[in-house]
Amino acid sequence: MKILDKSKILTLLAVLGISASVCAQTPLSGFMQGKKGGNLSFSLNHENYSEVYLVPEKIDGVPVFNGVSVNSFNIYGSYGFTDKLDLIVNLPFVRTVGSGNQEVLNDLGFQNSREGAQDISAFLKYELAKKGNLSLQGSLGVTTPVSDYNVNEGLQSIIAIGNRATTFNAVALAHYKLSSGFFVTGQAGYSLRSTEVPDAVLSQLKLGWAKKRFYADAYLANQTSTGGVDILRPGFNGFFPATQVNYTRIGANVYAPLDGNFGINAGGGTTIGGRNLGKADFFSFGFVYNFKYREY
Repeated sequence: MKILDKSKILTLLAVLGISASVCAQTPLSGFMQGKKGGNLSFSLNHENYSEVYLVPEKIDGVPVFNGVSVNSFNIYGSYGFTDKLDLIVNLPFVRTVGSGNQEVLNDLGFQNSREGAQDISAFLKYELAKKGNLSLQGSLGVTTPVSDYNVNEGLQSIIAIGNRATTFNAVALAHYKLSSGFFVTGQAGYSLRSTEVPDAVLSQLKLGWAKKRFYADAYLANQTSTGGVDILRPGFNGFFPATQVNYTRIGANVYAPLDGNFGINAGGGTTIGGRNLGKADFFSFGFVYNFKYREY
């Protein structure tokens, strides 16, 4: 009977943490793929919100659009060049839909949806040191738009599919895993953004359990912008990508192999705090093809 090598099937779970929104985390986990290991994942993701974290307080209802749904199709891949060097790539195709009154939208000259390819991300991750159960890793990555979507349309940009910024990311990871399957992964990094999009500090703490036939985790993710303005406050000129976007999100993921090299994954979570973004709930479901297996 063929069973996937557990050291090769776990890194794919990073894709479950990817949101179609502009506040997505980096697609990194603490598991290394190993030489010639890797996977290709196709996932459907859904996010929706009808409350918005503004300053000084959260409000009910999204301006103009009442509520917003974000649906995306993600293509995620990873490959281990060596036991210590991985490549991770992610590309989402995004559709955002508002719940605005059509007559009001017509009067304003607005549309109720936007769609297109968003931003492609590519990361190299290297295992800097490993001692016992502890692995220390570092990653450099870039994210850049792949389509000419609009972000400077005033209130219409509330449903833009991204922020049209190129970002350069540096992330440090510490991963500790016991033979029982329990693991904890912490990551912290800095995201340098182009245009008027403010830079940000990213962090994530993940606790989970990983064995041959099952994986589960729970995480806490945070983004803190280092600059920017607040929506409808002094300094705001209607250009939404320039706002200070902070958030704290919690979520969980599960993965189970099927037969041979295939598996399925699912995840979900919610936003529990933020600034200048929607209070979103989100979930995802996907299929995974793994490049390597071993005889069991």
